[in-house]
Amino acid sequence: MSTSRRKICADMTEVRAEIDAIDRELVALLADRLHFIAEAARIKARRDLVRDDDRVEDVLAKVRASAERHGIDPALVAAVFRELVERSIAQEFTLFDNLHDGKPATGSH
Repeated sequence: MSTSRRKICADMTEVRAEIDAIDRELVALLADRLHFIAEAARIKARRDLVRDDDRVEDVLAKVRASAERHGIDPALVAAVFRELVERSIAQEFTLFDNLHDGKPATGSH
């Protein structure tokens, strides 16, 4: 998807500027991800479809593999993503409940 931004920095000001820029991009990507969490809440027909443990494990396996390809610790990345996924699931439950108010959704999982 994107090319690496890794480089040798001259000083801490440059290091911090790079980290701040990456953090801004991460927040934008999280906003996009949460948009699709909201779409899932809208589309899923039943509340019991919100949590899909097979999908959770699939996501974690994919991010571990991606971490290895990028030369970073897969356990660290999996831990960060597990937190992200769990919080996303909690958000999806909240959105599902607010959207469906006990009524079945229109659509499927």
